[in-house]
Amino acid sequence: MATAKGYAALAAGAPLAPFTFDRREPNEDDVVIAIKYCGVCHSDIHMVDNGWGQSVYPIVPGHEITGVVTAVGAKVSRFKEGDRVGVGCFVDSCIGCATRDLDREQYMPGLVQTYSSPQPGSDLPTYGGYSDHMVVKEGYVLSIPDNLALDVAAPLLCAGVTLYSPLRHWNVGPGKKVAILGLGGLGHMGVKIAHAMGAEVTVLSQTLSKQADGLAMGADHYYATGDAETFKTLAGTLDLIICTVSAGIDWGRYLNLLKVDGTMVLVGAPEEPVSLNAFALIPGRRSLAGSMIGSIKETQEMLDFCGQHGIAADIETIAIDQINDAYKRMAKSDVRYRFVIDMATL
Repeated sequence: MATAKGYAALAAGAPLAPFTFDRREPNEDDVVIAIKYCGVCHSDIHMVDNGWGQSVYPIVPGHEITGVVTAVGAKVSRFKEGDRVGVGCFVDSCIGCATRDLDREQYMPGLVQTYSSPQPGSDLPTYGGYSDHMVVKEGYVLSIPDNLALDVAAPLLCAGVTLYSPLRHWNVGPGKKVAILGLGGLGHMGVKIAHAMGAEVTVLSQTLSKQADGLAMGADHYYATGDAETFKTLAGTLDLIICTVSAGIDWGRYLNLLKVDGTMVLVGAPEEPVSLNAFALIPGRRSLAGSMIGSIKETQEMLDFCGQHGIAADIETIAIDQINDAYKRMAKSDVRYRFVIDMATL
């Protein structure tokens, strides 16, 4: 066992504090990574607070991880010491299951999350990226393109692929009208990626306070959802809406903005149920769908796409001891657009 340093929550809602724990010894197929940066995802807050009812304590959060390889096992062939790598939302899966599907791996049984998940062969939960190093199977380690700095690449490991996956699945490209609902850590990645795919991109945000940012990121249009006229102007005009907000909103109101056969995809997950009138779907043969992160294969595809198009997150770098204040600021949407922890401050 190797001793690791990090920050953890010891119980639901507890503040994050310094925490020392053991990382497993590397196996022949493992990669040891010195963590340089870790993005702060809104999911981290849900998990620390047990908002979804599935948290295992103590929790060392963090699944937007970038770093440098410090050692590899004897059977590792894809990575070597010094390589720039990333780790996303899961670190293992059931490779022997009959339902094994590399293209849709994130939806298959046996997924082991990067943190707060039962760890195969251990009584301890997995611990995430708010820490100095980690040990990960080679098949779950990702290559970071050379032209992307490790700090701005970190949020791609969750926020990036969470938006890339539905944009790819619903065949976004030239001629498609796409709306991103919410310009935050997730939404700003959706604007950049959809624009690079050639779509006509609209941002739907509560106010126009971030309009200049959204247009600079590649949005063609920007509307305030606090203005009732927005819902009249855009009614029946959109092919796809990706909803990144995790607050309980009136989904039916946004479904009415879709064309016939249009789809609204949820990637933000409210903690409480949201009601929906069936007639928001039936008259226009509209669909309400969900999407969750991406497979390892798709995540690497996303990283390569972002490298080719020079897409990176807009970040505010923080020291690890600022994390509790960062959580409070995120609750007030006071970040543009993703907090990233510099692990040199640990």
